[in-house]
Amino acid sequence: MKAIFVVDRAQEWPFELPGSTVVTARTYLTDTATGGGSEAQVINLCRADRYQGRGYYVSLLAEARGHRPLPDVKTIENLKSEEEVRAVAARIDALVQETLHHDESERFELDAYFGRDPAEHHQALAQQLYANVKAPLLRTHFRREGDRWTLERIAAVALSDVPAQHRAFLVEAAKAHVASTEVPRAPRTSGDRPRVAILWDPEEEHKPSNEEAVQRFVEAAPAVGLAADVIGPADLEKLPEYDGLLIRAGTDVAGYTYEFARRAEALGMPVVDDPDSILKCTNKVFLRELMSRHRIPEPKTLVVHRENLDQVVPTLGLPCVLKLPDSGFGLDVLKIEAEDQLESAAKRFFAVSELLIAQEWLPTGFDWRVGVYDRRPLFVCKYFMAPGHWKVNRIEKGEQTVEGETVAYAVGEVPEIVVSTAVHAANLIGRGLYGVDLKQVDDRCYLIEVNDNPNVDAGNEDQVLGAALYREVMGVYARRIAERRRIESR
Repeated sequence: MKAIFVVDRAQEWPFELPGSTVVTARTYLTDTATGGGSEAQVINLCRADRYQGRGYYVSLLAEARGHRPLPDVKTIENLKSEEEVRAVAARIDALVQETLHHDESERFELDAYFGRDPAEHHQALAQQLYANVKAPLLRTHFRREGDRWTLERIAAVALSDVPAQHRAFLVEAAKAHVASTEVPRAPRTSGDRPRVAILWDPEEEHKPSNEEAVQRFVEAAPAVGLAADVIGPADLEKLPEYDGLLIRAGTDVAGYTYEFARRAEALGMPVVDDPDSILKCTNKVFLRELMSRHRIPEPKTLVVHRENLDQVVPTLGLPCVLKLPDSGFGLDVLKIEAEDQLESAAKRFFAVSELLIAQEWLPTGFDWRVGVYDRRPLFVCKYFMAPGHWKVNRIEKGEQTVEGETVAYAVGEVPEIVVSTAVHAANLIGRGLYGVDLKQVDDRCYLIEVNDNPNVDAGNEDQVLGAALYREVMGVYARRIAERRRIESR
């Protein structure tokens, strides 16, 4: 398998290793042909600790292109979690107590390059760290309290953080890597009726489910042999009491819902939506790369960086649409009608993200929304534009949100191209619950985006299926929990 080393600056890695190439992050992000096929591992040696920074996007787009990133985006995000650090600490504790002996200090720093200790004193510990945190360059900090050492911090560092005296060792470690963990599932008790937690925040401004819909999920659970409870943002520590998690609060990689999803996955329980789906769907640059690779039709689109901003208007014309990659509910999605407006909006967005999305202006009276769940269509709606507006939601600061009308249809009533395009696109993400937005122009259908955690509101998305929609959602949990218990019993 070909290895692609991605670095912040070319001069940082002036080495040639058999079976590998070296590119800068800028080249990898802006040249979609980089890598020459999907059978490649992308070894990301860039600084990746900033959400939507350059190094973050290297790993994200590597996944979209079918490459194998090291580290992947989930690893990058997990390292920001104190809970994850504690979990790693628990798994390596026995080895730490056995091998760390540095009585002259209460602090100890250990680097691990592809699972190897450059000082060559703690090789077994470096291997264990790499086995638990799949990142090429790790730096860990341990603290001694009495007779015990504790892992205090673990970070994926950049190539520029590697001391000069370690470079030769790093090259050998990389060469060995080129030549040549799943989190343990916590045991679960089996009660008479498995319990699903429904995460919902009544104080949230843009809720994906209204209160009546949440109650209908609860009422549907007994019909499929489950019990369901509503939990809130402060109930993370209650999660081990449950067998599954349904997230009905707005998802955000930097927010509490991602931590709930990550914890549920670590516990081995079914979770909708899972951390991978949240990471992928909340970034439109990832979606653009993935959908383009699989030839899903979409409006003319340009991934924008600072060097090609001047190509937006010649490529897409005016008006066009500029989007921040993790925008949701129509926020930070702007209609651009003049070049000076483009420059000012891009400047504001670039302060947050290295890459942006620009699309051609494709006006329609409504957007199709297809709910896809467990790889099958669940519901279909028309979301009409808000009165006097070009988006389905009109959200103005300090004003009440105005929404367009929602009209639901039976799946069989909808043009086949709409449903098939939506299912194809959603299945490229996973088997969670997705809301696929499309525009139909004559007999052509264009993907706008795939949303994790789509709206399921009583009176809107359930207009056709009614209570059956909620039973279907909970029924998938019942099947997945039963399957998991069968596996654990073996």
